[in-house]
Amino acid sequence: MPPTLARLLGFAGLLPHIAAVLVLLERNNELRYFALSMGYAYAALILSFLGGIWWGFAARAKEAPGWLWVAAVLPSLIALASFLPWATGEPWPGPSLVVIGVALIGALGVDWQLQRTGLAPDWWLRLRLPLSIGLGTLSIAMTAL
Repeated sequence: MPPTLARLLGFAGLLPHIAAVLVLLERNNELRYFALSMGYAYAALILSFLGGIWWGFAARAKEAPGWLWVAAVLPSLIALASFLPWATGEPWPGPSLVVIGVALIGALGVDWQLQRTGLAPDWWLRLRLPLSIGLGTLSIAMTAL
């Protein structure tokens, strides 16, 4: 079982996205873009944060596998690339939210490998699974609202 504080803070991390989805459900056109852009920014930050966590696992390991160092850098690069449509005037944030949502759910593959190889604590996947699926699904759902 994950430590209580990690669980509480982890699930509290879903609150900004839940708030953004609730605003979008209200169909308030004045707040729509704000909710979408804040939802995107928050999800991109969390994706980058996951990369930082993985970097920490690699740095702590006696001999970290090469794939982990690469995996640790990818979330920030994906988050940055997903920002490019906005910077160039293309449709945004809908497609970017999908990219971030899929990446958050896909991150579970790295988390699974971390746990399988003993680089993460034995409770790691029990915490990461609902958080990644929750944030990823909420990110993707925002595009339909």
